[in-house]
Amino acid sequence: MTKILYIGKNPEITQTVLRLLNARDDWFGIAAESDIEAIALFSKHDIDIVLLGCGLAQESEEYLSGFFKSVKPEVAIVLHYGGGSGLLTNEILSAIG
Repeated sequence: MTKILYIGKNPEITQTVLRLLNARDDWFGIAAESDIEAIALFSKHDIDIVLLGCGLAQESEEYLSGFFKSVKPEVAIVLHYGGGSGLLTNEILSAIG
C-alpha cells in the first residue's frame, strides 16, 4: 500500500484530495494543514509520497521538503496545486514509478 501525505491550507480542497486518495484500495491518504502536523504524521507513518498542496508558503515547502528528505531520502515529493482527479492520479503514479 502506498502511503501519501497531503499538506494544504484549504480545508475543502484537503477533504477532496483525501477522498480521491482513499478511493483507491492501494493508496492510504492522510492530510495536514500545518508544518507541525505534517512532521508529526510523517514521523508516525511510513510515508512514500508527500503532496505539497495549495496555500503553502515557499518557505514551508522548502523546509518540509528538506526535513522529509533528510529523514527518508527516497520519499517522493510532489507539488500538487490542483487540476482535477486525473492530474492527481498521474502525479502519484509518476512518483511511484
